[in-house]
Amino acid sequence: MKRFSEKIEYNSIDLDSLGKEQMYLAKKVILKDKFGTPVVLAGVDLSYKNTTCIVAYVALKFKTLEILERKAIKQKVVFPYIPTFLAFREGPPTLALLEKINTRPDVLMINGHGIAHPLFYGYASHIGVLTSIPTIGIATKLLYGMVCEIPTNVGSYCYVSYKGRRVGAIFLSKKGCKPIIVSPGHLITIDSCLRIVKCSLKGYKLPEPLRLAHKLAQEEKMAI
Repeated sequence: MKRFSEKIEYNSIDLDSLGKEQMYLAKKVILKDKFGTPVVLAGVDLSYKNTTCIVAYVALKFKTLEILERKAIKQKVVFPYIPTFLAFREGPPTLALLEKINTRPDVLMINGHGIAHPLFYGYASHIGVLTSIPTIGIATKLLYGMVCEIPTNVGSYCYVSYKGRRVGAIFLSKKGCKPIIVSPGHLITIDSCLRIVKCSLKGYKLPEPLRLAHKLAQEEKMAI
């Protein structure tokens, strides 16, 4: 079975093997809070320009949201965009960046899904399992799962269920915007994900670590 870190050529992608790897690693996901009071909260986001991807990391103090570290690297894109296989496209550059940071986060927000995934193992879960960092998946679209209703009040949410499991929540973070999808990646519960996301909002749709990581990725993209 191909390991995650290997570069995979477009014409040699074995999705069956990659799916089996996801199912195997999904068994390692822990949906319990395995951290104390968070001190450092961080976000990771990626941007693309032609065959280059820019992956950005921003770490903040949890209580004050003061910036502690900003870092970005560029890498060649080696895997195409395939729905439900985002981890194999964005995982390698994310892991490469996390090897270079100076401030290890207590909780890491990822622009992608956690267990709100057909195999209960999205990009955020993958990063969490491979790094042993508690991870939260934040996405703007619900790809899998059902909700009983759409939240209409800022700060409200409804749980997302898929195949009989609660896999996340649809959360209204800002008035006039569509809700975001919050799902646990690894070493954290859904309710703790929601609590941390709420505490890290500063009037924008995205929680501050992820918003700033997105901003940094865009700035680096424009500089290419």
